[in-house]
Formats: sequence, structure tokens, C-alpha cells
Amino acid sequence: MSAPADRPWAGRRIHFVGVGGAGMSGYARVAVQLGATVSGSDRAPSPALDGLRALGVEVHVGHARENVPDGADVVFSSAVPADNPERVPGAVPRAELLHELSGLKRTIAIAGAHGKTTTTSMAAHVLLGCGLGPGYLIGGALRSTGQHADWGTGEWLVVEADESDRSMLRLQVELAAVLNVELDHHATYGSLAELEAVYAAFAAGAQRVVLSPGVALDGEVVAPADVELVPGGSRFTWRGVPVALEVPGAHNAANAALALEAAAHAGADPEAAAAALASFTGAGRRFERVGRHRSGALVVDDYAHHPTEVAATIAAARTLEAGRVLAVFQPHLFSRTQELHREFAAALATADLAVVLDVYPARERAEDFPGVDGRLLGGTFAPDFAAAREVLERELREDDVLLVMGAGDVTRFARELAT
Repeated sequence: MSAPADRPWAGRRIHFVGVGGAGMSGYARVAVQLGATVSGSDRAPSPALDGLRALGVEVHVGHARENVPDGADVVFSSAVPADNPERVPGAVPRAELLHELSGLKRTIAIAGAHGKTTTTSMAAHVLLGCGLGPGYLIGGALRSTGQHADWGTGEWLVVEADESDRSMLRLQVELAAVLNVELDHHATYGSLAELEAVYAAFAAGAQRVVLSPGVALDGEVVAPADVELVPGGSRFTWRGVPVALEVPGAHNAANAALALEAAAHAGADPEAAAAALASFTGAGRRFERVGRHRSGALVVDDYAHHPTEVAATIAAARTLEAGRVLAVFQPHLFSRTQELHREFAAALATADLAVVLDVYPARERAEDFPGVDGRLLGGTFAPDFAAAREVLERELREDDVLLVMGAGDVTRFARELAT
């Protein structure tokens, strides 16, 4: 007997290795919605695992071969090493699941070194606001729903196209939106030319391509007009329609223009799309205002982990018209820190005070990168959160904005500072 149309994966069992990650937990949620019996594992407890348990997912903390159910399709994240005992014969990377998912709906894929999560969130938010019921797969929580992913009821799927592991090349794409092309993942790409070739292949596989200004690919350039930066946001026009955006920075105005163009391609009325965008307040960990420090300073948590992103986040904070802008930055990956330390130093120098933590290693080992640590980036070096807190307790004032930036566990520190 065939599976019901709204649950095409009924009768299928899927096991996710590294299921606590932002992307993988979203795929697990969608797999449940599609009817699959889902299990997964991760190395440590987390709120993401608790949320999956509530959906009926069988979750294991720690990795072991016996966690894998008999007959399960096994999917692993790019962070899972080859010697993980759950990477059994036949296990596939997440890119293969993305290939399947993007073939089930008409797909909008948002690509770029910077801004993918925010722009994908904008597009999903607008389509939801226009009643189109999209599915979405996002690297951060969509604030309007509190979820990273949902299958939706409509015909469209909005996804991030990730260049870090080349998984973008496995997507089945109707509309590709490319925000920027910049070398970030130095362990994956040996040169900018190699990265550009991957983006060109991604764009060539789409039926339509829209681009931010300055992106050297074949496609339609979409730009906001008459941009005015205001405290906490911007005002601009797109397709002749006035747009009010409540997230700060010129870069976000450019992101929003592409998100609106994607929504219009999916059938949203331009004026209705602009009206829906007005209620967008951002994505999780993307200029997320988490509260105030006891001094009264505003604490902002941001995922920025590349010099371009750090500089853009500091510039966005300046538009709030507060007092000083202070930054706490946790470098992510030794390889990225080694390659871009001069650019990081220049970006951080645009803050009134920069406190630099030591490197968050993720999948890398310090012994493979001798001499590489946070001190390469200038500013005030604080080897851990306790040392950073000491500096901040002395420095913070009531009208300051404190940016806490990085792709590691520094988000926890941001929330501690705001309590």
C-alpha cells in the first residue's frame, strides 16, 4: 500500500547522527512531519534534543553502533567524523537528504558567505505572512515561529544553500538567490577560484537566478533603491513599493530586496510582501537583542564569524544611535583565524572596545595550528568568559551597545551577561 500524499515517508525509518545541530534538528522535525519514524544521537544534551523528544523522536546522548535501528537510513552531519561508530555502511551526508527534500517542493535556495540565515528567514516570514504556507529549512530559529524548520502546507520550500561542504550542489532549485561570494571555509576550498566555480555550478542548476549587486554570476541583479538607514532599521523601495525594515544595517536592506524578490517569484503580491516584511524582527543569533547588562548596556548576540560579518554587525550597531559600541568576539576555527587574522583585527578595530576570546576549535585541534590563538586579532585578549566578564564589568556603561559575536558557544555568555 502506498504512503498517503501528505506523509510520503510513512513506513520509512531515518536515523540522524549529530541530530542536535541547528540544521540536523530541523531535518529531523521535517522527517517526522513527512511520516518517517525518526531517531538520532548527539554527543551532549541540549534544548534541541528535548524538543525532538517532544515530537516523538528517539534521541540518544552519546554515539554507539547500537543506537542505529535495523533497517534505518542513516544521515550524518558534516561535523561528524569518519570514525563515528554510527557512520555505518550506506550512511549518507545531509546533502543527500536535502536533495530529496528539495525535490518534493518547488525550492527557493538562498546562498552566500554572509546573510543566508537572515535572508532565508525573511523570505519564509514574508511567504507565511502572505498566506502561502511555505516549508523552510533555516540555520537559525525563525523568530515568528520559534522553529528552524517546518514542512508547511504550501508548494514552496525555502532553504539555505550551504557552500561549506558543497551541499548546495545537491539541491534541486527553481530560484537561486546569491547574496555574496567570499572565501570563508579555508579547509574546504584551496582558492577563491575554486569557490567561484562551485557557485557558478549552483547557479547553473537553477531555473532562475537573482543576485545582490557585485555578485559576478549570470543572473538578475536586484537592489533596494532610495535606502535610508534609521535607528534599528532602514527604509527603501523595491519594485516601486515602499519598504520598512526593522533590522539594522545597509547589508540587511540588500538582503531584504532579494528576499522580497524570492517571495514575489513564489506568487506573493509585492505590496503584501512588503507589508509582511515590516513585522520581521530578525533570525535567532542574528543581531538578536537578548536583554540588558546590569549596567544598562544593551546586549546583542550575533553569529558573525567572518571579518565582513563582524564589520557589518558593528556598523549596524552604530545605527542605533546609542553611546559606545563594544564587542566581544570568539574566533571560530583555527584555520579561519590563521588565514584572516589581519582582516579580523581591522574589523574589530571599528568598535570602541574589542575583547577577544580564545579560538573555539569546533572540529579542529589546537596542536595542528601552533601559535594560532585569539591574541592574533588584537584588542583586549581574554582567554575565557571569566576574564572577559572582568573587563566588561569595569567598562560597560548604561548607553553602550555590547555585541557578543561568534559561531561557537559564546551565545551562552551573551545570555549570562543579560541576566
